[in-house]
Amino acid sequence: MSKIENTNCLIIGSGPAGYTAAIYAARADMEPIMYEGLQPGGQLTTTNEVENFPGYPEGVTGPDMMNQLKAQAERFNTKVRPGFIKKVDFSGDVHKCWADDGTEIHAKTVIISTGASAMYLGLESEQKYLKMGGGVSACAVCDGFFYKNQETVIVGAGDTACEEAHYLSKLCSKVTMLVRRDEFRASRIMEDRVRNTENIEILVNTETEEVLGDDMGVTGVRVINNKTKETKEIPCTGFFVAIGHKPNTDIFKEYINLDETGYVKYEKPGTSLTNVKGVFVAGDAADNVYRQAVTAAGTGCMAALDAERYLAALEG
Repeated sequence: MSKIENTNCLIIGSGPAGYTAAIYAARADMEPIMYEGLQPGGQLTTTNEVENFPGYPEGVTGPDMMNQLKAQAERFNTKVRPGFIKKVDFSGDVHKCWADDGTEIHAKTVIISTGASAMYLGLESEQKYLKMGGGVSACAVCDGFFYKNQETVIVGAGDTACEEAHYLSKLCSKVTMLVRRDEFRASRIMEDRVRNTENIEILVNTETEEVLGDDMGVTGVRVINNKTKETKEIPCTGFFVAIGHKPNTDIFKEYINLDETGYVKYEKPGTSLTNVKGVFVAGDAADNVYRQAVTAAGTGCMAALDAERYLAALEG
């Protein structure tokens, strides 16, 4: 029989949203328990330099920033645990959750901060330079600054890819956009925007064969035209992948309202409320627009405050 543990607040997932929720919940004497998830610290742990988060005038590495947030949450007695929640049951008044370590948790409130995972091409060379922090990224807004006046390549054909290509075009000397089919998936207005941007070159029917580089980072990309089978190498120092994100919300789909791509739907705009009373959401699990550390942290604060008010109403 599994061990049952009761808590006022269970936070599922870490990252800026989860840790901020933990800081606020702990300071409100909610004694939160957090399970860090499969990627402790979230997507920022794969980011080499963070220069757009307030309070770090010299910048900070993603892992260092997450370690600092974790330490701050633990300072206020958040119980931060390795591992993940593998199953939930939100059908009753008590929110039941099961951890991978066998613990069954009965929580008065739950904050979902499981985030989303960027989708990559899956090439061995792509993953090599992603882990190196040497030129592969899934966020132009986060990392574009590091490629100022340099040549970059971006993969994707949807609205996000167009937005990120246009953003890069303001910073980079040249942006080459790789579109797998002979047409965009983006809206016409976004497609027209990139087509009318002078320093964006669009290559249709084009796929990435390999990300090229050396010990310092990315130096280029070898691509193939999937119609003519012609290959060529494109010099670049930055390789951006914009083929989508997958929210980490599968375990909640039986109970929580999700949109068609799996993002949690807010029950009431301007709050962190979900359709289940006592269950709140923060960060990229519900945000398919901004996906920034600072916005995730803000919604983490909102979720903790909403959870605190919910508990106060229960006790009142």
